[in-house]
Amino acid sequence: MAQGTVELTVALPDSLVREAEASGLLIPQAVEALLREELRRRRINRLFHEADQLSRLNLPPLTEDEVEAEIQAVRKARQISNAYSG
Repeated sequence: MAQGTVELTVALPDSLVREAEASGLLIPQAVEALLREELRRRRINRLFHEADQLSRLNLPPLTEDEVEAEIQAVRKARQISNAYSG
């Protein structure tokens, strides 16, 4: 995986800096983990938000055949995407 470097300066209260340092949160690995977790949380929140919006549309539920067709379409799209990126 390609890795970039970003230099980050953050102004934080002294008490928070001391507590974060004591907890080992100001090392690159910890900051990476925090950022990854926040990105994951935001993706999940966006998924639930979009699900709420869809539920407001009052669409009839998909049939089993329609669900299967959607699954197959996604799998095919992933295969095509993987073939071009691999």
